[in-house]
Amino acid sequence: MRSWVVAERPKRNRFPFVCAILVSMILILLGYDIGVMSGAIIYIKRDMKLSDVQIEILVGILSIYSLVGSSLAGRTSDWIGRRYTIVLAGGIFFAGALLMGFATDYAFLMFGRFVAGFSIGFAGMIAPVYIAEISPASSRGFLTSFPEVSVNVGILLGYVSNYAFSRLPLGLGWRLMLGIGAVPSVVLAVGVLAMPESPRWLVMQGRLGEAKRVLFKTSDSHSEALHRLSDIKLAVGIPDHCNDDIVQVDKKKSQGEGVWKELILRPTPSVRRVLLAAIGILFFHQATGTDAVVLYSPPIFKTTGLKSDHQQLLATVAVGSVKTSSIRDLTNRF
Repeated sequence: MRSWVVAERPKRNRFPFVCAILVSMILILLGYDIGVMSGAIIYIKRDMKLSDVQIEILVGILSIYSLVGSSLAGRTSDWIGRRYTIVLAGGIFFAGALLMGFATDYAFLMFGRFVAGFSIGFAGMIAPVYIAEISPASSRGFLTSFPEVSVNVGILLGYVSNYAFSRLPLGLGWRLMLGIGAVPSVVLAVGVLAMPESPRWLVMQGRLGEAKRVLFKTSDSHSEALHRLSDIKLAVGIPDHCNDDIVQVDKKKSQGEGVWKELILRPTPSVRRVLLAAIGILFFHQATGTDAVVLYSPPIFKTTGLKSDHQQLLATVAVGSVKTSSIRDLTNRF
């Protein structure tokens, strides 16, 4: 008689799962800003008497503003840490949302858009980095997909906000659509403070004792935590036999001096493949025009025969719901 043994599913640590959810929620702000602007421009154009070109610049310039923020996020996170960089992004978005909500003219509105876009670039760059550095190997790829889910949830919330405030007076509705985003940014920023700092950043600062404690909390096993610590120490340039809680670290090596040469000029075959795949995915994502459809959903629905603003905005809510529900149910993986 044969006996069948059912292998138990390896026990996974849920603490990094919670951290990943909380951090990725900061990117709801990115999705919200994209979704809410698609409906707000209807009323901004009427209230401020703007031209189509001015509206196009207002909508499309977010990517440039975000690029500025993301280009500075790496250095900032190396300086003050991943966690405080995310908190800073939440604070900047709070200011940007308020500035847009209280804008009195086009220049004022563009400045608020710049501040909000700058913060979005910050959060969009660092949140996935933090999640990757905090996650154990068994679930790292899974957890780093959370930011994409959050962006789509934010887009849906932006669409819902458009529809909810569309019946208010002209000068008030669009201001609430844009300004209400300041509220969750504060809550999320405070929540991030309750999480541990990235173990990689702690090792970069020479704080091995703190990094080890974080790794024990975020790894699936004690041996995995020690293995992750050894890998990080090797990358930073700390001898593996060094077990002091505080050590001196070569800042040039720990902060990635020469990484651009290794990435662009002299990449290894494996790095080159990953780099080309990443660039290709991002290029074709933009080339499909998905972002344009998301940003201009109400005008698109207007051309299909939906004449009233409320019909157009309700249709965008339906699009956002389908877009969000089409994402695979990640909770089934845990």
